[in-house]
This record gives sequence, structure tokens and C-alpha cells, in this order.
Amino acid sequence: MLMLALSGMRTRWITFVGSFVALALGVGLIAATGLALAATFDAPERGPERFAAAPVVVRAADHLRVDTPTGTRTKPLDHPGPVGPRTADRLAALGRTVEDRTFPADVTAALTGADAKQPRTGPGTTAARTGADARKSRPGQDAEARVGHPWPVAAAAPYRLTSGRAPAAPGEVVVTTRPGGAPLRTGDRVLVRTPAGNAPRTVVGTVAGRGFEDAVFFTDDEAARISPDIDALVVHADATAVRRALGPDSGMDVLTGHDRRRADPDPDRDARALVSVNALLGTAAGITLFVSAAVVASTFSFAVAQRRREFGLLRTAGATPGQIRRTVCAEAVLIGVLASAAGVWLGAGGAPLLVGRMTEAGLAPPWFALGDASWPLHTAFWTGVFVATAGALVSCHRAGRTAPTEALREAAVDSRVMPASRWVAAALVLLAGLGLPALALAVDPGDLLGRKSYITRPMLLVVGCALLAPVLVRPVGRLLTWLPARLPGATGVLVRENTAAGVRRTAAVAAPVLITVALAATLTGTVATLEEARAVEVRTATTADFVVTSGQEGRPLAPAFEERARTVEGAVVSVSRSTAVTVLEEDTALVTSEARAVDPARLAAVSELPVTAGRLSDLDDDAIVVNEEWLTTRVGDRVTVWLGDGRKASLRIAAVLATGTGDNGVYVTRRNAGGAGVDRIDVKVAEGADRRAVAAALHTAGAATGTRVTTRAEWLAANGPGPDDQTRTGLRMILGIALLCTATALANTLVMATSDRVRDLAVLRLAGATAPQVLRLVAAEAVVAVGVGAVLGGVVATVNLLVVWGALVLLGVISAVVVPWGTLGLVVAAAALLAAVSAVLPASLALRTRPVELAGARE
Repeated sequence: MLMLALSGMRTRWITFVGSFVALALGVGLIAATGLALAATFDAPERGPERFAAAPVVVRAADHLRVDTPTGTRTKPLDHPGPVGPRTADRLAALGRTVEDRTFPADVTAALTGADAKQPRTGPGTTAARTGADARKSRPGQDAEARVGHPWPVAAAAPYRLTSGRAPAAPGEVVVTTRPGGAPLRTGDRVLVRTPAGNAPRTVVGTVAGRGFEDAVFFTDDEAARISPDIDALVVHADATAVRRALGPDSGMDVLTGHDRRRADPDPDRDARALVSVNALLGTAAGITLFVSAAVVASTFSFAVAQRRREFGLLRTAGATPGQIRRTVCAEAVLIGVLASAAGVWLGAGGAPLLVGRMTEAGLAPPWFALGDASWPLHTAFWTGVFVATAGALVSCHRAGRTAPTEALREAAVDSRVMPASRWVAAALVLLAGLGLPALALAVDPGDLLGRKSYITRPMLLVVGCALLAPVLVRPVGRLLTWLPARLPGATGVLVRENTAAGVRRTAAVAAPVLITVALAATLTGTVATLEEARAVEVRTATTADFVVTSGQEGRPLAPAFEERARTVEGAVVSVSRSTAVTVLEEDTALVTSEARAVDPARLAAVSELPVTAGRLSDLDDDAIVVNEEWLTTRVGDRVTVWLGDGRKASLRIAAVLATGTGDNGVYVTRRNAGGAGVDRIDVKVAEGADRRAVAAALHTAGAATGTRVTTRAEWLAANGPGPDDQTRTGLRMILGIALLCTATALANTLVMATSDRVRDLAVLRLAGATAPQVLRLVAAEAVVAVGVGAVLGGVVATVNLLVVWGALVLLGVISAVVVPWGTLGLVVAAAALLAAVSAVLPASLALRTRPVELAGARE
């Protein structure tokens, strides 16, 4: 059988080239993504950064710990508390201590002229520039985001002076420098914006940046004035003595050795950055495997259908059905082994390029690099062999059923293209593809909006439609050719009849287009529909005329602006804070929800939240507003929660919000904010007030405090939901993989089909058709086959997008379904162009031979 398989592959090499290339590309992509995926399983081991030279660091516990019947559960705290003065005094008796404070300290470009000489004025030492000069300066637009610390803590990193000296007076600072940052030098006068206000300061020294932060160092007294709370304490003493002095229930963490990294800014950023990389690569590998398997199975199925006369001759010569099956299976295994070996080689060479491209595009952090794992290569190889073998199993069975009489077959019309087993398989797959979303709509609509769901869900419908393709090709083909068949000339009629007669050929071309169109429309359409739904939610919920934010996540607004905004005549000011609350669900899991701490009396004036039960006006210091995702949603019931700083509280449910897209969070009052600072101010112009006067007063206050005031429309445009660059790049990467496999399958199938139709083309020439007419016919048939696949893919995408829309409606969000017409147009146009070229090229080569010779040719 092996020799027979090798002989068949050598004779019909065109039939196997496409399968080889498609499988090699698929295995190569799986190997490359697998190698990159293996590198995401462990974040790099990084040592302490900010406190690398500190012997002991004491800070408030940054994790909530709750004992449950199944063990202790932990969650990060949104706002860990400070180190208390009494604790600091107690530890100072053990040895020298250094107090660390961290606060925003944004720096503008170096000041010159009058600005450099201007003294600190106004509330909170704010430089009170107003009018045209204030608006001209555009505060907040050219500020470089930095953090402030007291100078004594710089030695804990350690930072070393590269020029100048340490700060000794309140108006003096030391700054870090880095390539690409603001070119600050010793002697520069800069405007520094801190929570205590804006003030010009003199750079008296510089230190080389260490990569994890851009810092401004103040004198110890000045830092304590700006930020009174102690965030961490460096203790030069024995760690055991420190723990003994604190006691077991102090609520403090004593960090030594590698644990000091927990005091660094965002210590989990490396592991968190790898989560998105892991998800993207896993999705890409899964889609590659799915598309490759579908393409290989479709190609083998069409190849077997083309070789009916060949198998009939073998049966006539005495070959048994088992021998035919083993021959086809041996061919598949040989193709699988060779293509998988080539794919592994391609993947090993392409993995570094993939990682480099991902880091350049921002999909992976700059430090992301390949490891030395080899298991992805073995996995990719055996996956390719398995895919090739599994894809040929059904074809093997069909080949073994070939009767000896097929050797006498001359008709080109496909008959009995759907055996009973295929009908059953199609029905089961479609039932699962439609039943699972229907069940989710009835039980948990929110589950349908997750990325894993809307990426994997179309695959069942794609497989179901692909299995039914031989049945659907004729009606869809006739629909697409209805108008061309009624135009003058015979081309339209011939295209219609050839499409209906060559069902297997049309289905083989339509299958990869079906997959690509369905994935492209579903992925991009679902993302766009969800973003539109989120945008609708935000537009509906926010009714303020002006929205003021810091523009940087986690940064509080200047207190001086809040003070000024509250005094603006005709302005209804609603101040809010970002925080979090944690609840223990079913005594097993801690679940943290984003929350906003608001003033209940002002909330209704600047927002219209989707309340399904209760009243927002009932929110007070003893109450909470939850959404329908919570286990307890009955108004009046009490829930036990842990606030952002770890405090435990029992709060009454005042109102319940619709779940929506998941962005409808929790609302509490300021007392339950867990120490969060003001990061958003919504302003509504009171009825009868002068909008222009309110706007001018707010802009003046913003200019004086370095705060940018935006209108509702500007804020929605700048901060409204929308797919970020990483999401777009990730989708392009996934669709690129599908397009690559589709292109390979289209080219191979059409070259196979056209090469097998040389006698048909010769008959057309002998009947009087010119060579250009024949080529136009071949191209038109290829384009119609692509159209069939596009229609079927569009049906799959429509079902999936309607499922998403239905889930949104059930969750209380009424928004439009966004169809990515541009992306679909490009995908279909590219597929049609490739199909036409792949069909015309072999046909033009065949037409160079005399029609009489071609008409007499035999297989």
C-alpha cells in the first residue's frame, strides 16, 4: 500500500500540493504560537526595584484575607491603608527608619521668563493664573506624569545623583531622567502639579531613571506636607524584631528579600501583561487548528471525489475496499508527516519573528521573549499528523465504497453527495450550534458576551453549514446566478448549470470562504456590537454637561479644582471616587466588583442609571447599590462586603441596576470609599443658569489648577468605550491566519478542479467558444463558488450576531447590531480575486493545447 500511495502521490502531485501547503502552514503557525505560548506560562523572575537596597519594608497589608469553610481566600485590596504614626514611632525605637510617601507629581516643560519667577499663590499653593494667559497655557496637555517621593527614600532603590545635589528647601526637587523623557537639567525651573497644588520649583539635581517609574523627589518635610499619610516604612533593623514589635494582628506586612517586590509600583504587572498574550496566542492557535483541519478535510474529500474513476479501475483490477481505504489513509499519513515536519521547521524559524512583531505592535510587553521549551514543536508535529489522518478518515470510507462500475463513468454530474451519516452529523452539529446559545440566552445571557464564547461559538455552525454545503450549493448557486442566467449570451446559463452539476467542486471552494467570512464577520461584528452597546450605556447613563477626570487611571483630581467648582454659580457638582467592594459568594469565592463612591443627593442630577428595583435616592452610608449579577438582589436585604481598604461592612441594598454589558458597577457613599481620592467630577448646568458663564468659570478653575474641563460630547469621544489598538491588532492577526489558510485552500482546490476539466474546456472550444470566453466562464464559476461560501458564511455570522443582540436585550441594553461591511467586503473581494486567478491560470495553460488533442485525452 505504501508503494501504491507513493506512486499515486507522484502521479497526482497537484492534488496533494494544496493539502501539503495548508497543513505545513497550519502546523507552522501552531508551532510558532505554541513556542510563544509556552513563554507566557511564567512571568520573568524580577527582584525588588524601589526597595532593592532596603533591609526591611513595612507597609499595610495589600491583600484581603477571609477564612472560609474551604480555606483562606485572598483578594488584592483596592486602597491599602497607611502606616499609622504610632506604628512608625514604635519601629523607630528598633533602628533608623525612613518614611516613604507616594503621590502624583506631574511636571510641565521647563519654565522661562515671568513664569519661572512667579511665586506660589492661591489656595493650596496653586499658581493662580486666570483669563487668556491660563487658557493659552493649556494645563494638563504638556504635563509629564510622574510620582513624588521624599528624597531620603531614594537610597532604598538605590538612586544615585548624576548631577547637582539633594533638595534642601521646599522649592527644590530632584528628578529622574530617561531617554525620550523631558530634557530636564540641574538649574531648570519647572511647574510641578501635586495634590497640594501647582507651584514652580527648581531642579537642583538629577538621578538616572531605573525604568519602573519617573519620579520627583522633594525634601522630607515638603513630601509630608503634600501627602501626610505614610505609605511604607523602611526599617534598618532585624526582621524578627520588627515582626515581634508589630504583633500578629497589626494589619502590617513585613517584607524582606524577594517579598520586597510587593512594595514596588504594580508588582503584578508582568503576570497581568502575560494574561492577554496567553489569551491571544491560545485563540490564534485554536483557530489555526480549526481552519487547517477544515481545509485539509475538504481538500481530501474533493480529491477522493475526483479519483472515482481511478478507484473504479483499481476495484476492477481486483483491489478490495480495504486496500483502497488503506491507500488513501497511507497518502494522508505521508502528507501529514512531511507537511508537519516542514511546518515544525517553519514554526521554529517564525516564532522569534512572531514574538518580535507582537512586542512591536504592543501586544506583548517589551521584555517578552521565547524560552527553551521544545514540547510545542512535538505537539505541533503530532497535531498535524492527526489532523491529516482524521481529515482523510471520512474520505477513506467513501473511497472504499467505490464500485468497479465507476471506471466506466463519463458524466461530470455529482450524484448522492450527502450520505445518511453526513446528514446525521450535520443535524447534530447544527443542533448543538443553535441549542447551546439558546440555552445560554435562557439561563445566563451574560455568558454569551465573553470572548471565549463569541470566538468558539461560530465554529459549530461553520462545521454544520460545511457538512450541509453539498445540499445548499445548488439553491444558493441558482439564487446568485438567477440574474446572469437571464442576460444575453450563454455564459450565465453555463455558470448556473456547471455550479449545480459540480456540487463537490463548488462546495470545496465555498468551504474555506465560508469559514473566513463567518469568522471575520462574527469576530469583528461582535466586538463592534459590544462596543456600541457600551457606548449606548455610557451615553444614556451620563447626563452631565461637563465631565472632569484626571485623564490618567488611578490619578486623583486636584482638590483645589473641586473647591473652585463647588463655588461656580449655576453649577450642580457631583463628585465621585473609584473604589471596589468584595463579597464572599456561597462561602467559597471572593468576588470583587468595581464601585463608585458618590453623593446620593447629586447623583440623580448628572446620571440616569438603569434601575430595575429600588431607588437611588435611598442610598446612604448604610446602603449599597448593586447590579443583577449579585447573588443577593432583593431591595432591603443586607449584604456583607469588604471595602477597598479591607474594612468589613454590612450594607442594605437600596437599589438594583440592570446587568448590561457588565460595566454597571456598584455604588456606595464617600464613607465607604475605602480612602479613595476624587477622580471624577460631573457638572450639570442648573435650570435657568447661563451655560456659557458656567463653562467659563469651570475652564478658569481648570486653568488655575492644571485640570482640563471637557464637555460631555468631548468626554464621550475621548473616554467612551471602543476597541483598543491591541484588540484591533489581535483581530487582524487572527483573521490573517484564517485568510492565509483560505488562500491556500482556494488556490489548491481551483487548480485541482480546473486541471481535471481540460476535456470539458476542449469541448467548449470545439463547440465554437473562443479562448477568452472559456476563461471568462471559468473565472465566473470560481467567483460564484466564492459567492456561495460568502452567503453561507454570512448566514452563520447573522445567527451569531443575532444571538449577541438577543443577549444584550435580555441584559437591558437596546443597541444596534454593527455589521463590519468594510472588512467583509475586503475578505470577499480578496477571495474572489484569488479564486479567479487560480482558476484562469491553469485553464489558460491548458488552452494552449489543441482542442482536438484535449478532447481525446483520458485520465
